[in-house]
Amino acid sequence: MVGGALGSAHSVMGAASCGSLQDSRSSKKGGPWALSSASEKGVTALRAILSVYDKSGLVELARGLAALGAELYSTGGTMKALAETGVAVRSISDLTGFPEILDGRVKTLHPKVHGGILARRELAEHRAQLEAHAIAPIDLVAVNLYPFVSTVTRPGVGLPEALENIDIGGPTMLRAAAKNFPDVLVLVDPADYGPVVAGLQAGAIAPDTRRRLAAKAFAHVAAYDAAVAAYLRGQEEGFPEELSFGLRKLQDLRYGENPHQRAAFYADVSPGVLVSHSVTWARQLQGKELSYNNILDLDSALGVVTEFQGPTVAIVKHNNPCGLATHERQAEAYRRAFAGDPVSAFGGIVACNATVDLETAEAMAPTFFEAVIAPDFAPAALERFKRKRDLRVLATGSAVTPSANARYLDVRRVRGGFLVQTPDSYPDDGIELKTATARAPTSEELADLRYAWKIVKHIKSNAIVLARDRALLGMGAGQPNRVTSVKLAVERAGARAQGAVLASDAFFPFPDGVEAAAAAGVTAIIQPGGSIRDQEIIAAADKAGMAMVLTGVRHFKH
Repeated sequence: MVGGALGSAHSVMGAASCGSLQDSRSSKKGGPWALSSASEKGVTALRAILSVYDKSGLVELARGLAALGAELYSTGGTMKALAETGVAVRSISDLTGFPEILDGRVKTLHPKVHGGILARRELAEHRAQLEAHAIAPIDLVAVNLYPFVSTVTRPGVGLPEALENIDIGGPTMLRAAAKNFPDVLVLVDPADYGPVVAGLQAGAIAPDTRRRLAAKAFAHVAAYDAAVAAYLRGQEEGFPEELSFGLRKLQDLRYGENPHQRAAFYADVSPGVLVSHSVTWARQLQGKELSYNNILDLDSALGVVTEFQGPTVAIVKHNNPCGLATHERQAEAYRRAFAGDPVSAFGGIVACNATVDLETAEAMAPTFFEAVIAPDFAPAALERFKRKRDLRVLATGSAVTPSANARYLDVRRVRGGFLVQTPDSYPDDGIELKTATARAPTSEELADLRYAWKIVKHIKSNAIVLARDRALLGMGAGQPNRVTSVKLAVERAGARAQGAVLASDAFFPFPDGVEAAAAAGVTAIIQPGGSIRDQEIIAAADKAGMAMVLTGVRHFKH
């Protein structure tokens, strides 16, 4: 192979053998462009550096390159893995003429590595400098980096160990090779090994392929650097001047919110981000492929049920809980959640905060649901679900708690930028409620008010919730005015509104919302307060004999 120019715009192809092509750029025999074993023939071979943590496909790649007459150089564990399989491989020290030093911190950081990678083959001056310094060109670099995140998230790992696991030589080689992609092939993904070897066997790698591989390498390094930055940033307050996220594609999706939109699902692999017990890392046990909208609703449903102690079931439709209840018996919690809005429940998502038992699975059976997600499923429940082959069943492994998301950042795209905020994880159980009306809530009302307050923050603003006896009875969501949300919640609850309590995610701007709730038989209200008309609103509640407590905290969800 021509040194460094396989299939590039600068190479001249034309030899009979795939493994030994005539070099048209240097007439000197035995120079840096030639293998010592072939110096009298004036030919060169591919030179490759292989240094990978993920050794998937490594041996096959090395054997494919060796069959093309390539010189292979490697380091540490990669070299050992190849040598054990009989692949001829040489140490990086053989290439550099310099030993590894500083406990392996310095081994590839050497001019004979980076000069060989970065030299532009079409420039006579670069070729002359390589010749003068006896530097051989490097034509292929296969590197993927140590999984820093899995190291720093292990229990007991401290800063010294974390620092030792920050890769320096690997990212440097990848960036150098990707920068010089017209001449150097760069591989970070084992899925690319086979196609690249096949291309080399055919005698050419398309320029677009080289560019794509280079982009992939820069993305790999960027995600790695983002993870290191996130770890070092730790729990510091505020937001950094520059913020990067390390995202890894989990799967392509059939389409986005609508069939004409393309979509994919990515995982945030930054340290400190919840990487398990979520829809992102849940195991799908059965059913059709997840859709974009399924994933959104599954995430919303999990977010709701994790707010509550005791067996809790949520039914979510279009990102809003239309049913939710808590009960000592999970199946009864499901029945009460379903009763909250049986019409909207059809085609929804069900989430449970405890292992799903057979009784609950049987209770779900008559209704069509898109998906069910829970920490786990009893074997009998899974057998029951198998009768509904299209039903997606996902297990998170264990329950998610709100505190697990403490370092999670909520990111939303706007045209030309991003909005970033901490999650709405205010410790609502610790809020000191202020009674604003003449009548204080009874102990039963107070329990219902706190329950409703946990629900309302998961509903699109303007959000209103009616609840009683640890169950959602009706809700109004996403309306441009609050009184309409109250009327929708009351309509959904029907006769059950009599004796229920109401939660409002933000203050009432006018008394009309309170008056509509009172007319339906609502007995107590929880809301943030803070309106310039608070006294009018409190007076309306007093007139109706209602209790009203203020939180001083709002829960907008736009």
